[in-house]
Amino acid sequence: MRVMLTSCGLETEKIKNHFLEMLGKDPADALALFIPTAAIDADAVAVLPKCMEDLLKCGIPKENIKVFDLHESIPEDELKAFDVIYFCGGRTSYLLNRINATGFRDSLLSYIRDNGLVIGVSAGSIIFANNLPDNLGLLDTKLDVHCDKSSFSGKVSFPPDENIRLSNNAAMLIRSIPDDAEIIDD
Repeated sequence: MRVMLTSCGLETEKIKNHFLEMLGKDPADALALFIPTAAIDADAVAVLPKCMEDLLKCGIPKENIKVFDLHESIPEDELKAFDVIYFCGGRTSYLLNRINATGFRDSLLSYIRDNGLVIGVSAGSIIFANNLPDNLGLLDTKLDVHCDKSSFSGKVSFPPDENIRLSNNAAMLIRSIPDDAEIIDD
């Protein structure tokens, strides 16, 4: 399992370096699936270029990034061809609805179980926590993003005593639950 949950993506050098470590290969050879589905209002759409820039500034070539808007599912075997899946922010409920309605949920959870790398940004992170019904069930707690201050920095104990809060300069790195999860914050 390699999941990175953030408020703002690869916002800091520290987060970017952890992403590259989790990617585990030369980014020039990496294939990314970019999912902008949650961006259904003007503010979220305006942030999409910054999200795409996250992958580009890490060295993933533009031609290696496939934009996928969740109007259908991707079979598990096709999903496994991607080295990273990047979920953009926007409206969490809409994103979860599309994931569940298209059947993408099963493929995605299988991808994660098979050690696929996923980055969530804002709504793309919240889908993994229990903020809403029919969430992806990775975190058995609520996740608050865009907070003034993160809950803490360091190893995450499960179950957490309270909601997990992430600042805009923080990321939660999950390698296995409950054994290997941490919050990094600048």
